[in-house]
Amino acid sequence: MPETINVETRRGDFSAEVARAGKGPPLLYLHGAVGQKGWAPFLDRLAQTFTVYAPVMPGYGSAAGLEHLTDLTDLTLYHLELLNQLGVARAHIVGHFLGGMIAAEMAAFSPSSVHSLVLVSPAGVWRDEEPVADLLALNASELSERLTATPDGTAALDGVADELARDRMQDIAAAGKFLWPLPDKGLHRRAYRIKAPTLILWGEQDRINPPSYASDFQSLIAGARTGTVANAGHLLMLEQPDAFADAVKAFLNE
Repeated sequence: MPETINVETRRGDFSAEVARAGKGPPLLYLHGAVGQKGWAPFLDRLAQTFTVYAPVMPGYGSAAGLEHLTDLTDLTLYHLELLNQLGVARAHIVGHFLGGMIAAEMAAFSPSSVHSLVLVSPAGVWRDEEPVADLLALNASELSERLTATPDGTAALDGVADELARDRMQDIAAAGKFLWPLPDKGLHRRAYRIKAPTLILWGEQDRINPPSYASDFQSLIAGARTGTVANAGHLLMLEQPDAFADAVKAFLNE
């Protein structure tokens, strides 16, 4: 089981719980907009090889400080400060959707802080002809059905439906501050600064964030590779935890 670290930054303006477990090189995991936060079995698998840090973002759960963040730049700088507070000078960063968006921005803003980068169904680019799902427009049932490869897939995800029902409005309000009205916040202007080896990973049946966006991210980040996880949708790390962890570890251990 992970230990919980309570971290405050900016003289108490921000406070968050960070789950930590494992031994080895530091790995920061940034959760997505909805459907998963905190600790999960796939992180146990990563903790076999890495020291995994999994913070809860401002505005999620009891993590305080969302009101002090104006835009994505603020959120990115917050996470770089969080690394400093954790005593981590350089880390592998794995981020899902909103977390992937932040991870890419961290690598662009502070290349020396990021050893390697895994972007999991990341937000951050946009195509009018193939839009990312509008999380605000989906009711709880519709959202739950679209998070997995098939509409009944959530039955296999322990606690996800309950967590969605309990936290959906809070989570979407927090995510919306950085994703609304479009998730394109200018990464294409900064991506040339990303120097970290990068893997872009998608669930083959992602019905929230179309897998076709993988090629857009690959074209933005020099040397980036892409990969897919079969029989998985937006929550690929929960639907296929072994395949997900194996893909991440294989890339980071190269």
